[in-house]
Amino acid sequence: MKCLKQAKQFKLYPGIDTAIIALMDAPTHSAEDSRRRELGAFLRSRRERLTPSATGIATGMRRRTPGLRREEVAMIAGVGTTWYTWLEQGREVRPSVEVLAALSEALRLDAAEKRHLFILAGRQLPERRTVAPEKVDGPLLHMLQSLVLQPAYVVGRRWDVLAWNPAAVAVFGDYGLLEGDARNIVHMVFTNPHHRRLLVDWEQLARNVLASFRAESARYVGDPDFERLIALMTHSSPEFRDWWPQRDVARRLSGVKHVRHPSAGAMTFEHMSLSVDDGSDMKLIVYTPLAEQNSIAKLEKLLEALPPERRSA
Repeated sequence: MKCLKQAKQFKLYPGIDTAIIALMDAPTHSAEDSRRRELGAFLRSRRERLTPSATGIATGMRRRTPGLRREEVAMIAGVGTTWYTWLEQGREVRPSVEVLAALSEALRLDAAEKRHLFILAGRQLPERRTVAPEKVDGPLLHMLQSLVLQPAYVVGRRWDVLAWNPAAVAVFGDYGLLEGDARNIVHMVFTNPHHRRLLVDWEQLARNVLASFRAESARYVGDPDFERLIALMTHSSPEFRDWWPQRDVARRLSGVKHVRHPSAGAMTFEHMSLSVDDGSDMKLIVYTPLAEQNSIAKLEKLLEALPPERRSA
């Protein structure tokens, strides 16, 4: 009977290995089914690697399987054993954010594992916003300095410029001469006369900046530093004061910027925003000069003209 079935399959798929035929004829599963099975397998793998002693559970007699039992995880997390068993089996259950957090604690997940668990469960990981001083680490600084012919800088959660390279100094000016709020991108676009003169399409760019800033600052509504900046801008810039209440939002990660440099003249750059995936909300903004308006050669001359003390930001 088995041989007859294989013969029929071979007629349908001539020249194809029977093992591949078996895979082709296997029942298909939806992406949601696959995600639930992967979630269950991940929970099981974390449970099996965790020793009872690590959670304060007395082992007693010898255990047949490694790690914790399902009922032990359920007890620590404060959920039902049957429900947790269903979760590991990939059944159609939807754990809440609170339950996922409890399971993360019970299984002693680190930050990366917890994030993975929430993604598999289709839930948004609650974000803990900190007010710790922002610091650009060495690897990112090294990358920043390696961009010789690309003006670039790193901004923090409030769009304060935290670090920059010599090419950025050559095109946009020395950020080291600015202090406090004056070194903020929104502040520079709306209130810094030099920066405003640099931007050819100022109004369009300023509106885009404001819409993007509002979209990103939604995560920090009520934050004193953001509120203080917004109050300062409302007082200092008529355009900001008129446009901010319109509540426009946008998410633009790339585009083209036209610059009118005081000595080099017209220049054109492509710009890209790259998020630093460490939970800090820092971003690396990179400007690539285009051949248009001889921008590359102009940037090279600007870099050559920089004073030695400004060639290392």
